[in-house]
Amino acid sequence: MNWVNEVMDNYYNFLKEKTIVTTDSSSDWVEISTPFVGLFNDTVDIYAKKEGRKIILSDDGNTMRDLELSGLEITKSFKRKEILDRILNNYGVTLNNGELITEATEKDFPQKKLNLISAISETADMYYLAKHTVASVFKEDVKAYLDEQELIYTPYFISKGSTGLEFTFDFQIAYKNLEIVIKSFNSVNKMNLPQFLFTLEDIKGVREQQTQKEIIGLAVINDSDKEISDEYINALDNKGAQYILWSERHTPENISKLNPFLNPHPQSLISL
Repeated sequence: MNWVNEVMDNYYNFLKEKTIVTTDSSSDWVEISTPFVGLFNDTVDIYAKKEGRKIILSDDGNTMRDLELSGLEITKSFKRKEILDRILNNYGVTLNNGELITEATEKDFPQKKLNLISAISETADMYYLAKHTVASVFKEDVKAYLDEQELIYTPYFISKGSTGLEFTFDFQIAYKNLEIVIKSFNSVNKMNLPQFLFTLEDIKGVREQQTQKEIIGLAVINDSDKEISDEYINALDNKGAQYILWSERHTPENISKLNPFLNPHPQSLISL
């Protein structure tokens, strides 16, 4: 036996020793506590129940509940739901009333148990994934919104400011005498909003001198499941920046912020 086989045997023994089965006389369910770690550093527990020749395996809703407690609501986001569906389909697991469930037989029980644990682990990882990608997911939603309006835009637009620093905006829309630079905010706070306003102020004079165009900053803010504080809206207004709340993106007023030609009272945009 080489060292790899010995290490693997030790690993299998570890899994067996750390897996605890608890029966409940008042229920048909059996709790299986595994050595794997969940979102809150607790053990991943699954539950099994025999129904004829079938064995039902469930997480008892713990995975989705933990994600919601951590502030990540998957089912309210199309993109997140799409990722979740892909994970569950990959392991043959379904989501039923908040529970991750799969069916097994005595023959394929080990594989189905492993599949459920893997699905639980990958679903829980969506919390950490979201820390890095939730903003880019919303950015994709904003991109789809611009496409829906049939606008021509430049993604990842870079402009140098008066400080000599280069700043990146998510999108830029160019008209004859006007440029709109857009930043998408999945969440707005006292760190990222002042940064946007500083960036806009820093590039505005330089960019307007270079292009001989008026520069307008536009914040697209995700308010789908949160209320945006008035202090953020006031800050945008005070600095002359425009904004679109995601829930109101299809109103004529907000669409005209992207396409000034639709504005019935262009005012400063008459020269377009």
